[in-house]
Amino acid sequence: MYSETTQAIRVTVKPTYLDDQSAPADNHYVWAYEVEISNLGQEEVQLLNRHWQITDSLGRVQEVRGPGVVGEQPRLAPGESFEYTSGTPLATPSGIMVGSYEMQSASGRRFDVAVPAFSLDSPYQPKQLN
Repeated sequence: MYSETTQAIRVTVKPTYLDDQSAPADNHYVWAYEVEISNLGQEEVQLLNRHWQITDSLGRVQEVRGPGVVGEQPRLAPGESFEYTSGTPLATPSGIMVGSYEMQSASGRRFDVAVPAFSLDSPYQPKQLN
């Protein structure tokens, strides 16, 4: 599990390799990742946009940007959390993801929240630091 807190917003990520959706013989490896976003602050916030940087073990980078997460732009009151699960495929048996969420406070202030870098490891390659 990977966790990071930025400006009282904690993001925790747990990646899982999906053997049943992967096809190593075809260089197709799939991971799910569970994300929990917790508002530890004193003001309501809303997640507006996401930015992901996905790097495979050959160093190829894919960037993903867009509104919200899983079709939602959740609002989090102080003490509330939002959880979702998403996924990503790679053409290599390992990689790394890192990202950020653009948030807006109830007062209108926009700020970026770091998503911790997390490793994507399959059982088809020895563990390595990415």
